[in-house]
Amino acid sequence: MSNLAYETSPEETRVDTDTHSMSDLRPIPRISIQAFCETESVASPIERASEDRRMAKAHLKLHMGGAPTAIEFYQTAPTPNLIILESRQEPRELLESLGQLAEVCDPNTKVIIIGHYNDVWLYRELVRSGVSEYVVAPISMADIVSVIAQIFVDPEAEPIGKAMAFIGAKGGVGSSTIAHNVAWEMSSLFQSEVVVADLDLAFGTANINFDQDPAQGIAEAVFAPERIDEVYLDRLLAQCAEHLSLLAAPSTLDRIYDFDADAFAQIIDIAQRSAPLLVLDVPHLWSGWSRNVLARADDVIVTATPELANLRNTKNIIDTLKKLRPNDPPPKLVINQVGIPKRPEISVADFTEPLEIEPTAVIPFEPQLFGNAANNGRMLGEMDANHAIVGSVRELAHVLTGRIEPKSKKKSSLGGILGKLKRKK
Repeated sequence: MSNLAYETSPEETRVDTDTHSMSDLRPIPRISIQAFCETESVASPIERASEDRRMAKAHLKLHMGGAPTAIEFYQTAPTPNLIILESRQEPRELLESLGQLAEVCDPNTKVIIIGHYNDVWLYRELVRSGVSEYVVAPISMADIVSVIAQIFVDPEAEPIGKAMAFIGAKGGVGSSTIAHNVAWEMSSLFQSEVVVADLDLAFGTANINFDQDPAQGIAEAVFAPERIDEVYLDRLLAQCAEHLSLLAAPSTLDRIYDFDADAFAQIIDIAQRSAPLLVLDVPHLWSGWSRNVLARADDVIVTATPELANLRNTKNIIDTLKKLRPNDPPPKLVINQVGIPKRPEISVADFTEPLEIEPTAVIPFEPQLFGNAANNGRMLGEMDANHAIVGSVRELAHVLTGRIEPKSKKKSSLGGILGKLKRKK
């Protein structure tokens, strides 16, 4: 029997537990779900589950009221792919109500019961009557998504790759350079297949950084969505290294690149089925499609330089993504180009304090290393494998693939930065 009961804990603890336990869950397919709840303690995690990025394709509607409400509702309404029903009824009374519900439901509809009786006999009777799963309250948001995945996600399906979205807090902060070098290090260090997708169709630099000039790339995919499958996508990839492929942006401005919010969703889904690691190089812009890419990626990496405008933009991005991704850890932060001569800078300690996150990497200003790599179409590790900056990029690659935990750093005083931000508002 699936007994998913948890001890009651503070909201913060529940959120941390959910975040940790959901990290390996696959996305839920495009299904319709209707939930009927009798208590707020069950309705709340279901509502939170509906906002999770792994449920982005599913459509979930919440109703307050248990079995009687569901029976009355389906007298006149079609049944969805899945019904989630909370019931505080005693076992025999619950079975009687389910019999009435079955009379008004499509036989192909799946049913999850959230009950308040930890009863083996009840569980057996529910399974015998066709219920897909019985879960004992209290429940967490992670329980909801997990049990739906158990029903609708094929356990024999091929694993999907991890999508990592890189974006700069401003233009010119080096986000693309960091993304490309991290991708190259992951492919070299772990001999794992990596796909880089350059989403800056107007001014992407991945083809230059990898010294590639492919005739086709991501534009052919995004402008012909009806043709996209794994075979077609494979033809569009340019091989950059033994385990590294590039979905390059065009080198011309012969098209207008305005896209719908879900323009890249299908490309990303197929790319994730094609390689275990997918690096998304997202341009510095805010649109429906860039917002969706960042909201649905497994990890988001924000690159910033230590200046006030970068701090403001970084805080806005992080705060927005926390709302869009309420059940995921905050974005990773890379502070780049630290120590430019004669440039007034915000210290790393003061930069990170109002963000309430520690940087995953702090990369000093090193124009010779970066300039030589860019001018030669080579990665930093190819130019100087023993350089300290290359070591930082490798550490970031280990963190993003879950091979090591980020190094914790001591928190420092706020200084005057937060006050300056408040005065700017």
